[in-house]
Amino acid sequence: MRSAVCLLLLALAWPVSGSAAPAPERQAELLRMLRQDCGSCHGMRLTGGLGPALTADALQGKPWQSLSATIFHGRPGTPMPPWKSMLSSDEADWLALQLLSPPPSGLTPVEAVPRRQP
Repeated sequence: MRSAVCLLLLALAWPVSGSAAPAPERQAELLRMLRQDCGSCHGMRLTGGLGPALTADALQGKPWQSLSATIFHGRPGTPMPPWKSMLSSDEADWLALQLLSPPPSGLTPVEAVPRRQP
């Protein structure tokens, strides 16, 4: 229920005119990608590692457009790869907003993603 409320709030706050939030199934896939792929460099709790921390506190004051561009295009000359082969620019926007707006429970987006059961 709590995750449904978060998704609804994010959909209502969607800042990109003409863009739609990803479908709920794709949102879950994107959050799993955040947990597994981004977490491998930015730390499994996104508190930093090879890459910088991606917590809402660490990203405070950064424009979502800049975060989205980094996700989509990467950072040349650094280990940060472009993810444009794996997601659309709208999905990169959505992920950036997720990073800036953790769930109300205080968990990071990564912690809020249910783990797949074996």
